[in-house]
Parts: sequence; C-alpha cells; structure tokens
Amino acid sequence: MAVESDADRAIFLSADDFGVSVTFTRGATVTTIQGIFDNDFIEVDAGGGVPFAMQQPRFLARTLDVANAVEDDTLAISGTTYKIKVVQHDGTGMTNLILEKQ
Repeated sequence: MAVESDADRAIFLSADDFGVSVTFTRGATVTTIQGIFDNDFIEVDAGGGVPFAMQQPRFLARTLDVANAVEDDTLAISGTTYKIKVVQHDGTGMTNLILEKQ
C-alpha cells in the first residue's frame, strides 16, 4: 500500500505549493500537467582532472501523468521547450524526467 495517493501527490506538485504547470506533448496529444522543475548545475568530469559545471534540467511529475512518456517527447516550461531524454519511474508513483533544452 502506498504511503500517499495520487491526489496527495497532485497537491504536493500543485502550483500553489512547489510545482509549476507545463505543457506535455506526446505525438499529437498535448496536455497540461503539474510538477517540480529543477535546473541545477552538476559537476562533470571530462577527464584531465579539471571538472566543469553544466546545467541538468529535470522535471518531477506523477507517474500517472507521464506514464507513457518516451525519449524526445517535449515539455514546454515557462516559454522554453525541453526534450525528454530519460524517463525514471521510481516505483512510488513519481517519475523523474531528465530533459534537454531545445
């Protein structure tokens, strides 16, 4: 039994709390979903002993909303389009989407 329900997750991801509304496009299907967008800098080691930082955009959503997401589907977030590069279902009803800015 899950600790929280999909309704609980929707409240957590609401724009009234931590989330943002985004446009999710899968083929010809366009929907608006809620989630948490992060665009943190991560350290990358390209060899040679001098690491550098790059941004790694990601979006956390309910699995229910993005269960059919695949690579190259898109999210429009605050006027910027991102392609989905990796879909990571965590088994608890949440999915992390690793994105690439277009």
